[in-house]
Amino acid sequence: MATIVVLFNLRPGVTASVYEQWARTTDLPIVNGLASVQSFEVLKTTGLLGGGNAPYQYVELLRFGSLDALFTDIGSDTMQRVSAEFQAFADNPIFITTDAL
Repeated sequence: MATIVVLFNLRPGVTASVYEQWARTTDLPIVNGLASVQSFEVLKTTGLLGGGNAPYQYVELLRFGSLDALFTDIGSDTMQRVSAEFQAFADNPIFITTDAL
């Protein structure tokens, strides 16, 4: 299983409550409904272990079996809309691809 880790902060002017409502009602159910996706989580950071603020407000974990299948699913009209909406919330998100050891 592979995982994409997404790290991001909200764009200036975007409130956490508006983004989190969208994530719960749109992003999470739609992405978790994709055939290629095994699980998708959105996590809100609470700080650094030992103290201090985390450098990112949110972390997404997207677990999937096949990158090709994921790209096929992401190409749908619905996912293009969801992706555009996400980009309006997220300020320069970082997408990290990973493989389990």
